[in-house]
Amino acid sequence: MAEMVQYFWTKKVADGTRIGLTSEGQSELGTISFAKLPAVGDHVANGENLLSVEADKAVSDIASPVTGTVTAVNPALDADFDVLNGTDADAAWFVDVQEA
Repeated sequence: MAEMVQYFWTKKVADGTRIGLTSEGQSELGTISFAKLPAVGDHVANGENLLSVEADKAVSDIASPVTGTVTAVNPALDADFDVLNGTDADAAWFVDVQEA
């Protein structure tokens, strides 16, 4: 049986839960060249699609680990997606979600 790759990590922040990309997820996906992210104010649900990423190895949908409202999107992703390809796991975050 294939091992399930954990693509995201979660961390409590002031306005809810921050969701980011794990190093295992980075390794599995390859270099990320594009990500379709939710917008601030969007509702997300646990187990439903949170975002889509386009990378060297595949286009992948990543499910949300929480239910709630998006309160922040990583501003570093406005210009490019380099932070998702780097070694700083704390910088490789997508969104903050205020859990419902």
